[in-house]
Amino acid sequence: MPLRLDAQWVRSSYSGDDGPACVEVAATSGTVHVRDSKVPTGPQLAVAPTTWARFISYATVTD
Repeated sequence: MPLRLDAQWVRSSYSGDDGPACVEVAATSGTVHVRDSKVPTGPQLAVAPTTWARFISYATVTD
């Protein structure tokens, strides 16, 4: 599903403005899009919200 032009991209809180690891996410009603903020016109990963939620539950860092 193509991303709407007005979608709001949110940068990971673990990515600094000058850091090398910059991941951005834009959520729409049926899809979560992920991209590299350094290459905003590059490829994007698109997954279902349930898939993204499962991924985040495993990827979340706990201290």
